[in-house]
Amino acid sequence: MRVIGLTGGIGTGKSEVSRILRELGSVVISADMLGHETYKPNTETWQQVVDAFGKEVVGANGEIDRKRLGEIVFSDPKARAKLDSITWPQITKLARQRIENLRRQETDTIVLEAAVLIEAGWDSLVDEVWITYSPKDVVLERLKGRSGLSEGQIRDRVNAQLPYEELVKHGQVIIDNTATLKELRAKVETLWERRKEESSDKNG
Repeated sequence: MRVIGLTGGIGTGKSEVSRILRELGSVVISADMLGHETYKPNTETWQQVVDAFGKEVVGANGEIDRKRLGEIVFSDPKARAKLDSITWPQITKLARQRIENLRRQETDTIVLEAAVLIEAGWDSLVDEVWITYSPKDVVLERLKGRSGLSEGQIRDRVNAQLPYEELVKHGQVIIDNTATLKELRAKVETLWERRKEESSDKNG
């Protein structure tokens, strides 16, 4: 079994690569979805978030309003660090449980998709790290009009990320997503076939 950690900045195509890998047969664990689980009403993590940021981050349905919370933490590094200290340990626990469950099911390939894979230390849960990359000007252009965020909010999120120069130090595979989706798919399919061949050679 191989566990791939997939990471990359906002707007670099990480979600698209994740979708392609799922179509090719891998099982994808989304750290973002695990984060949703930690925000379930009246759980310990939910209560800690409310205590730290106030009732204003609770939506009408009782769940954490992630958009409102994002407005707070992405403009304040201290607030973001506080939120990370609350949520990351629980997400780590959930991710480890999912991986172990899939390992027992003899799953061939697992992808742990996480924007903060390196910052949160989740690269310790995977066998190799794949990083999606796009130049900042391309990212900003992609996000305008489709993210629901203002230009200032977009820049806050981009600037809050680990710089690419630092991120790349932790990756075994870099996927350049500067061109079209068709070209991106071709790159991912080539990588997938190469990994399958390596696995066959190792097991053969």
